[in-house]
Formats: sequence, C-alpha cells, structure tokens
Amino acid sequence: MKGIEGRKADHINICLNERIEPGYNYWNDVKFIHEALPEVDLDDIDTSCTVLGKRLSFPFIVTAITGGFKGAETINSNIAEACAELGVGMGTGSERAGIDGVDERSYTVVRDHDVPLVIGNIGAPQLIPQKRKRAYGPDDMEKAIELIDADYVALHLNFLQEVVQPEGDTNSEGCLGAIRELASKYPVIVKETGAGISDDTLKRLEGTGIKAVDLAGMGGTSFSAVELYRARNENDAIRTRIGETFFDWGIPTTVALESATTKLPLIASGGVRTGLDVARAISMGAVCAGAANLVLEEAIESADAVKRKLTIIMEELKAAMLLTGSSNINELSKKRYILTGQTEQWIRGMKRWM
Repeated sequence: MKGIEGRKADHINICLNERIEPGYNYWNDVKFIHEALPEVDLDDIDTSCTVLGKRLSFPFIVTAITGGFKGAETINSNIAEACAELGVGMGTGSERAGIDGVDERSYTVVRDHDVPLVIGNIGAPQLIPQKRKRAYGPDDMEKAIELIDADYVALHLNFLQEVVQPEGDTNSEGCLGAIRELASKYPVIVKETGAGISDDTLKRLEGTGIKAVDLAGMGGTSFSAVELYRARNENDAIRTRIGETFFDWGIPTTVALESATTKLPLIASGGVRTGLDVARAISMGAVCAGAANLVLEEAIESADAVKRKLTIIMEELKAAMLLTGSSNINELSKKRYILTGQTEQWIRGMKRWM
C-alpha cells in the first residue's frame, strides 16, 4: 500500500504498537479541592451540556483519528455508533484522502449514525500551495462537509508533524489569511494535533470568524514521534533525527488552558485519559474535553467496546463531580483547583515574559 492510503495505515499501526507519548502526565498536575460534604446525590448529577450549539450527554468529543484507507471504515463506524448511542461528539481524521476520492466510504460511514456533533478535518497546510500541490478551496471545504454531514470542519495546525514527515508540506505563509477566508463562509474551528496553542496565537485567531479552538496540547500522541517511526522505516536519517529531537515539543494542554485569555470556546484534548481529566479540563475553562488514541484499540474491536470505554469516562467524570460537590457542568466549571509539578513550573516561567 503506497501514497496517502499507506500513510494513513502507517499512522494507525504506529499508534497501536510504538511509544508515541512523551511520558509525563500533565493532567495529574491539576489537583481539586476535595469536598468532604458534597450534599449532592450521585444519581442526580447532570453531566449534560451544550457544546457548539449541540447537546451532549457529557462534555466529550472523540477527536480526529483516521480515514482514507480500508481499515478506517471499521474504526469510524464503531466510533460513530458509540458516539451516537451515548450522545457525545466525534471528529474524523484528515479528510484529504476522501476529498481526493480515496476510500470515501471510510468517511461517509459516519452519516449512517445520528452523532450529535460531527467535526470534519482539513489540514491548514493544504489551504495554501505546497510545492507542486494545489491549495484547497471552497469546493474542497464543501466536499469535506458533505462527506460526513459535518456540523463543523476543523482546520488542523500540524506543522510539527509536517516538518518530520518524509513527504511533509512545510509552507505556512498565508495560512492565517486562508483560515479567515474559509471561516467567513463555513462553520470552522481550528485545532492543533498534539503541540498546543499559545495565548498569543489564540489572539491572532480571534476575529477570523472561527467558532472554537481545540488546543490539542503536548502530553498525548506526539506526531513527531509517529512520523519519526515512518522516517526511520524509510531510512530517512534527517527526518529521523528531527523526529527524535522534537519528540516532546509543544505546550501542554494544561498550560495552554491556564494561560488562555481568549473568549473563543476551547476544547481540551491532548493526553486526556480519564473522566477526572475531563473534569479538570472543565474547571480550567474548557467547554469540553477530547481524546482520540484513548479509544483506538476499542474502535478496532467493536462499537460496544468503544461504548464501554466512554461509559467509564462518563462515570469517572460523575465521581469527580460528586467529590467536588458539583451537581452539573456549570457548577463544575467554577470549582477550585491547584497547579503542581511541571505545569506549575511552566506557568511560573511564562509569567516572566507575559
């Protein structure tokens, strides 16, 4: 398998079989103040919320995983079925393959299920010319929406991945203008892919017309790591070395959340592993949390396996809400927390130049 289909298959195999995370758990740096007398009944806790105009059973999105090769149809079908039944959001992987006519069914399968919030995906680097590649425009955006009946399309900022990827697209001048142009016509959000977004960049994105930002910070899947393994397999010594050097490059999601001053709705993904992490994200100002690799193995197995994993996340969230005395998501968003460890060090260091 070669070309874009082979690359997509490589990504899934690497995520399943290689070490792709930096190792430090930044979410564990966020400590809640325990409420010993919560005065809340667990069965009465309401985890539902509205995210980007859509009602979810709890504030969670299975964020972008895959699409564009044969095995992706099963993965996306199982995720979509689980998200529809549980009432949470779903994003697809990059729709570049589907837009170019490669394995469209791996994307359109999402339309078979009534997912309450569906987010498509196009790379921001593809919005501008890349060497001998054309720039994507309105027709491509419309196909991305149509393929999965998307409520929004995420324009993903993946320049860390592209600079390590052997066939990467590394031009970036003009991306902000292209984002602004598409946001004036279509419902789009902006997302990172594992390296986080600084407050300065958030300020540059304000006023472009985008509807939200997925911070997708460092701490979960490192696409520098993913592409490192591909470069190594292709005996590309330069890209292998770059991948090794930038394995843990980026801004942790906890740091990005804590330092954000924007009024744009923020989705917190990047290293989210538990329902407690979801609670932490909400208390820190996110409208919802998200994760992808968290359910990858289950998505290969079955829709029921994905539902079981997501149900555990929801029940952990409810436990965190009970132990902080939060009867609903709005109350949880106001709960106190303490920052420790490397997150606290990051914040302290950033204050020197803020």
